[in-house]
Amino acid sequence: MLNRMTARATTSTPRSLARRLAVGGTVLTVAALGLAGCSGSSGGGGADDVGVALIVKTNSNPFFVAMQDGAKAAAEEAGVSLTLAAGKEDGDEDTQIKAIEDAIARGDQGILITINGPGVLDSIQKARDAGLYVIALDTPPDPADAVDITFATDNRAAGELIGQWTAAKLDGEKATIAMLDLFDDKIVSVDFNRDQGFLEGMGIDVADENANGDEAATGTYSGGDYEIVGNEATNGAEDGGLAAMETLLSKNADINVVYTINEPAAYGAYQALQAAGKESGVLIVSIDGGCAGVGQVKDGIIGATSQQYPVKMAELGVQAIVDLAENGEAPEVTEGLDFFNTGVELVTDDPADGVESITTDEASSICWG
Repeated sequence: MLNRMTARATTSTPRSLARRLAVGGTVLTVAALGLAGCSGSSGGGGADDVGVALIVKTNSNPFFVAMQDGAKAAAEEAGVSLTLAAGKEDGDEDTQIKAIEDAIARGDQGILITINGPGVLDSIQKARDAGLYVIALDTPPDPADAVDITFATDNRAAGELIGQWTAAKLDGEKATIAMLDLFDDKIVSVDFNRDQGFLEGMGIDVADENANGDEAATGTYSGGDYEIVGNEATNGAEDGGLAAMETLLSKNADINVVYTINEPAAYGAYQALQAAGKESGVLIVSIDGGCAGVGQVKDGIIGATSQQYPVKMAELGVQAIVDLAENGEAPEVTEGLDFFNTGVELVTDDPADGVESITTDEASSICWG
């Protein structure tokens, strides 16, 4: 069986869950991007199987594909009925809302979701009102209690790690910084926590710690002077990273530090730098630690990345709903946080004094973990 979480709180089981306590064989239903059901395989379970829906942001990011794979394996082992759904792109709220409505209609016991934006929160509340236990994965919503619990990376700490590494590697050189964020039309915690965490790790004073782009454009970091050329949205995609980097290079060709929201955006930024003949001497940092991203660190494209563990998030989420259905036991948040912290490691083959890290060889063995 999957490893059970060590920290738990015993609570009374919601009535809608209590009616379906039996855990039978596995039924896996995969919903396409448009959320149409496809045929699945059955392990011979009956009508009382525990039902779980995993709703990810998009299928175009390997991070979420890994999360789906982890959920499939966990569901197979635990013997639950799993339905997969995904937005058409990062930020697609409407498709996620439809998937939540479908989960309610099916009578699922729980939902695991990587939330695409605040527009999804009303539907999440409807699901909770209907008795479903809702777990956010990867990113806590705002407010955190919009879901029952979140299993996620400490994105602030992940940003701080790459910021500390960057400051150490600059060794007093002026930092001319490009900030490649996720969105510019909505506010989500993963976006500002990674961005602001990075700047705090560099020792830069942020104004509103929950807002991107309002810090002073020039000033000092822990090792010297800095200039922030600008913030551009990437939608977490390679083509978005390329376009954002091109825009910022047109404003200042002397950029030597590139913060990126994730590794697809980082690779797009690298392509823009390479096309401009500017890739040499630029520190690109990112967050995710996927297998492809770790390879890009090994190849010298990305200087350092913070590795998170989406498979672990999905496994813990499936098991939590099973435990709640079987025993009435609900998971607890990590002490001092408003979510359950699934861990983070800095990955680089160019370690910095005072910043703990693992090598790409070590990270390759646990990428997506």
